[in-house]
Parts: sequence; structure tokens; C-alpha cells
Amino acid sequence: MFGLSIDPAAIIAVGVMLLVGFPVHEFSHALAAYRLGDGTARMFGRLTLNPIVHFDPLGGLLLVLSALGTGFFFGWAKPTPVNPMNLQGGRRGEAIVALAGPASNLIMAAAAAIPLRFILGADMNLPAIVIQVLYFFVLINVFLFVFNLIPIPPLDGYRVLLGVIDPRLAWQIRPVLEQYGLFILLIFLFTIGGRLIGGIGFEIVRFLVGR
Repeated sequence: MFGLSIDPAAIIAVGVMLLVGFPVHEFSHALAAYRLGDGTARMFGRLTLNPIVHFDPLGGLLLVLSALGTGFFFGWAKPTPVNPMNLQGGRRGEAIVALAGPASNLIMAAAAAIPLRFILGADMNLPAIVIQVLYFFVLINVFLFVFNLIPIPPLDGYRVLLGVIDPRLAWQIRPVLEQYGLFILLIFLFTIGGRLIGGIGFEIVRFLVGR
């Protein structure tokens, strides 16, 4: 029922992500930064849910292509500008701002999973595409939640990592990760990363959806 083949429901869910999911993710970064004292995102007009200002052509295209050709949804919005020097709490503040985006994805996944669980549990006679769109929306948000928490730059998980580890260790690993992070990330994704993200992601989806 929920096969990851080329499916109109997947494309509709991608459209919802571009109009709602990605803007909420970036808005969450912007709002957390603003609450912690940095108005950079607001100054650049990013403290908004307007999908146009958050849209990244390449990231949006890759999300569409991944929905068409694979079972692994991959894409991004335009990164939210943040000035760490303005944030209260130093590294902890950076970690909170970084975590706000992935956390919003998990919240959106859970919000969509609630009606989906009810529909499936009540065995309601709804068009299959409605159920599939809800499922894909949960799936995409969970995948993005897991993917973004990988502690390798330029992903959000890197800033979260720096905010929770010992300052001396953070000082030691920061130059290495920032210089070679993208290379390390690509190696990770093309080796065990895809299977690991998929395995964790599907377990979270099964927990949220109940099957």
C-alpha cells in the first residue's frame, strides 16, 4: 500500500513539503535565533512562513527527483542566516537554533501521523491517495529529521554536536570537520549512511503511524 515507487501521492507530498514543510523548518531556525537575540533572519525577511523566500531551486529540484526515482527523499530549503555572535548562550544557543529545524520536522511528522493512525485504525473508506499523501508527508519529515541531525557540517546536527560536547573537544574537532565535512558526509552517505538513515527513519515512521 505504501510502496516507494513513482506515485502521484509522493509528488503531492513533495509539493506540501515545498509549501509548508521547508518553510516551517527554516522559520523555526529563524524564530529560535530571534528569541535568543539574533535578528539577522528577520532583517533578511526570513522570519516568515512565506515559501517563496525559503525556496532553494536546487534543493527543491532534488526533492522532486528523489521522490520520482528513489525511496530516499532528499532536498533542502535556502539556509537561514544566523549570526552566532548575537546569540545568548554561546554554543548552547547555536545548538538550540540548529535543533529547532529538525525538531519542527519531527513535530510535523507526528501531527500528520495522528489523523493517519485514526484513519487506519478506524478503517475509514477514504481515497487511497489521501492516506498515501499523509504517509509520504510523515516519511519525508522523518527522513529530514534524521538526516539533518547527522553531526557533520553543513548539517544542523553538527551545530548541535558542538553545543553539547566538551568545549576543548569542540575546539579540536571543529577545524577538521569544517574543512573536510562535506567530503566526510558524502563518503558516509555513499557507504552506510543511506541504510542507517533509512533504518532509523522507518522505525520512527512505524512508531508514529503504528504499522
